[in-house]
Amino acid sequence: MTRQRLEGKVAIVTGAGSLEDGLGNGKAAALLFAREGARVLLVDNRRAAAEVTLSAIQDEGGQAAVFEADISDEEQVRAMVADAVTRWGRLDILDNNVGIEAWGHITDVTNEQWDNVFRINVTGTMYSCRHAIPAMKHSGGGSIINVSSVASRKGGGLATYASTKGAVEALTRSLALDYGRDGIRVNCIQPGAVYTPHAWAQGVRPDQADGPMSEWMRDARKSAAPLGIEGTGWDIGYAALFLASDEARFITGVTIPVDGGMLI
Repeated sequence: MTRQRLEGKVAIVTGAGSLEDGLGNGKAAALLFAREGARVLLVDNRRAAAEVTLSAIQDEGGQAAVFEADISDEEQVRAMVADAVTRWGRLDILDNNVGIEAWGHITDVTNEQWDNVFRINVTGTMYSCRHAIPAMKHSGGGSIINVSSVASRKGGGLATYASTKGAVEALTRSLALDYGRDGIRVNCIQPGAVYTPHAWAQGVRPDQADGPMSEWMRDARKSAAPLGIEGTGWDIGYAALFLASDEARFITGVTIPVDGGMLI
């Protein structure tokens, strides 16, 4: 019998909730981790959204639990990691999926918007890593997967968001250097045009939007990449699964575009 890729491992997935039957990047990663034998702590600031993912995992016979937390609050993040370790005795995988946007050129974005996006996207990711790393050391190593965006390299109209995602990529490289000798790998995924409930709800630029993302906008996103298709949460989830598994044992400090070729 083939051994499951994450058998015996414990994972935390932040942003693991999803809206009703929708499939976000965090939900997809959590489902895939559980299918491959991991016990998964599903973290979201909306308990009901995380419970949707929990039900999906339990329906497939997987093991998971819900932890409600705002990752921009360090004490809540500390408690999140402690819950996983107390519940299952170790921590092997951290998948950071939380992120928000602020549309507008830098002359339009307020200081409050700038600070809020950095607080959640960068500081929240840092808190999760800061508290996961000691637990991973105790477990003998681990894998951290941060989620950035192709916006870090082409962020027109998204200067704030692009800046935060560039910071997440820089943090990824620094942590990979600092903790490699502890057996901790740190990598990053750069999603491109991925159709998720979050993307649907964002629509297009607020000054152009006619409600949730319209079909013309979806078509434009598809045609922006050489493959001519849009991604789904599964595409990001499978990349996270690979990076979490021992198949990626020799990979650290990299940022992998999962974008249909958009960046080329």
